[in-house]
Amino acid sequence: MDFSTCDLCDANENLIADGSLTVLPPVFIALGRRAAFSGQAATLKVFEDNVLVRATLETPGNGRVLVVDGGGSLRCALVGGNLGVLAERNGWAGIVVHGCVRDSAELNACDIGIRALALHPQRSVRKGAGDKELQVVIAGVAVRPGDWIHADADGVLVSRTALGKG
Repeated sequence: MDFSTCDLCDANENLIADGSLTVLPPVFIALGRRAAFSGQAATLKVFEDNVLVRATLETPGNGRVLVVDGGGSLRCALVGGNLGVLAERNGWAGIVVHGCVRDSAELNACDIGIRALALHPQRSVRKGAGDKELQVVIAGVAVRPGDWIHADADGVLVSRTALGKG
């Protein structure tokens, strides 16, 4: 990726001031081979259940970023190595999980970017509960379907519009 979240923030202070560009709190760990990634958001709201996560990653990503509001749960993982491979194969740029992931070695081998709150070895339940393509709140920041996600080593940005290279 040819951008820096620091430069994007500096170049777009007016968007930060009017609330159309926000920065996620620095609570996420980074996994995956892509240190930087960006794309439009597809959103899910689930709680300790990853059926919708798998179903979404089975569809063409077209360079989008899957943003999963897992309620901040630290009791199980919503994404693991198999889903990381699935995301890479189907063209997803990245995954942001407000919750946990597992299989860190496998996720780190995938050519996607991943941000999550923590690692947890236990898998989620599989009941199929949840909602897709709605506004979610990730660590206190609203993310709508179609918002732009830009992530690198310095942070994760959420923007209502596409941003330049910074």
